[in-house]
Amino acid sequence: MRDAVVVMAVPGGGGGGGGSASSAAAAPCAACKLLRRRCAAGCVFAPYFPPGEPHKFANVHKVFGASNVSKLLQEIPAQHRGDAVSSLVYEANARVRDPVYGCVGAISSLQEQVEALQAQLALAQAEMVRLRMTNDYIVHRLKAASRAGGGGSSYAGSPSSMSSPKTAEPEAHCKATPELLDMVVDQPGMDDAHFWSSY
Repeated sequence: MRDAVVVMAVPGGGGGGGGSASSAAAAPCAACKLLRRRCAAGCVFAPYFPPGEPHKFANVHKVFGASNVSKLLQEIPAQHRGDAVSSLVYEANARVRDPVYGCVGAISSLQEQVEALQAQLALAQAEMVRLRMTNDYIVHRLKAASRAGGGGSSYAGSPSSMSSPKTAEPEAHCKATPELLDMVVDQPGMDDAHFWSSY
């Protein structure tokens, strides 16, 4: 009897650690935990709603219902279920934030932003075309002017030609020529003494 008890006690002691590990490994998913039911081995929610993300399934269950989500996932191929769950979670969170429009409001806002950016892009492209045309016109005028100049004329090349003729005129008027002196000397009523005394 003592041997039988010992034999039974050893499996019981060793099974305690294995039982805790199996219970930790078999932790219910967030969906089953929220629904307060046993999480089976082939639970359709388990791969997509881990135990550490309870709010992820809570919003989905609140908006769509657990039974509808379960039917939807069972009808979708396994390779597409992850994308479907992501879409459901996004739409459910948007519906919780905006009960009236949901994700439609977010999509409309994004579409308005895209249209505004497209208008800004069109304006920028039109401005680029205008600047390019202006640049081409200026280059064409400069080339035409260089061809019309004949490759270095006397006007463009000699520094003396750049001086204004108005600056040379005072020198011509101020120069004492013999004709001017004769006109001054021949003036009536003016003798030599008066002429030279005035200077």
